Amino acid sequence: MSHGPYHYLECISCRSQFKPTQIYSCPKCGDLLQIGYRYEALRPRFKRLLGKPGPHSVWRYRELLPVSARNAVTLGEGGTPLPRSTHLASDLGLREVYFKNEGQNPTGSFKDRGMTVAVTRAVEIGAKEVLCASTGNTSASMAAYAARAGLKATVLIPRGKIARGKLLQAVVHGARIRSVSGNFDKALAKARTLAASDELYLVNSLNPYRIEGQKTMAFEVWEQLGNVPDVAILPVGNAGNISAIWKGFWELNRLRMTDRTPRMVGVQAMGAAPIATAYTKRENEIIPWPHPETAASAIRIGAPASWKKALRAVRDSGGSMLTVSDQEILRAQRLLATREGIFAEPASSAAVAGLIKASRWKLIKGRESVVCVVTGHGLKDQESVGG
Repeated sequence: MSHGPYHYLECISCRSQFKPTQIYSCPKCGDLLQIGYRYEALRPRFKRLLGKPGPHSVWRYRELLPVSARNAVTLGEGGTPLPRSTHLASDLGLREVYFKNEGQNPTGSFKDRGMTVAVTRAVEIGAKEVLCASTGNTSASMAAYAARAGLKATVLIPRGKIARGKLLQAVVHGARIRSVSGNFDKALAKARTLAASDELYLVNSLNPYRIEGQKTMAFEVWEQLGNVPDVAILPVGNAGNISAIWKGFWELNRLRMTDRTPRMVGVQAMGAAPIATAYTKRENEIIPWPHPETAASAIRIGAPASWKKALRAVRDSGGSMLTVSDQEILRAQRLLATREGIFAEPASSAAVAGLIKASRWKLIKGRESVVCVVTGHGLKDQESVGG
């Protein structure tokens, strides 16, 4: 159902509240927005819904989504496997490690969770065209869901800085591709300018509706494990996903479905680490990196839009933010493939490299449960293999 009075837009800084409209930043202070809910009113509905058997999917959690499930634009996203580590955990002296394999989503990455909600919202408000800036996975996902919804799709890509497999997906699904000089941050700035027109609906992670879809990964992990893990580790680029997953775990706690939340551990590539740098220096602002470089193209972002949400997620959860080298990333990619049978793209492998580093630095205790989020399939970025 569409909740109407049950959800609203809220600024993450000044906490001003707004009725749901087509805006992406606070009209008062300019910061990002998030979706808030009347949690006490929705708790009985959410609890009743989860009491019913049924396959895991994004739309299983429809009572805590801000769009109508009746008109959902869906390709069957969510319900991804959570295999337990058979070898890496033992190698690292850890008892309980799981891999949330988001590469099993319809277009091969976690982006599908957010895109099903964002594109459904686009249809609800009567948009005719969706738009994104992308290093790859967002463009592939948006193009597929736009095709499903019968919408036009425009993708802005940083020239020469996108994996061919991901670009091919967007092209095959019929998106219009526009190349932008510079990196992802330049492409996103251009997209935000274009989205000032009500005719274009922006679906990058600064769109709070997309975050709502991505938070369902936390709900799913909670159901699959029977509780929340002690630690969640994931790669960080534009920082929407760590923000989303933390919001999901926080909401489970707010709804009194669980009495604790996991520590969030974000992992950035050393060549693109503005958030990790701010975290290490205990600063409350990031300094954008004008020329980020890493083999993990999906997290090659120097001015992440959701940096403030990510820093809060790590700090509020008692977690940490790590950096890993490209060498560590590519080694982790091989280890995950040869030791666990999971082929992940480099950005996903950054999380595994972070798991290895966190265990060596004793940031994780041997008996703690750990979920490592594998964000995208290795076939999306074949150029990295053998690097």
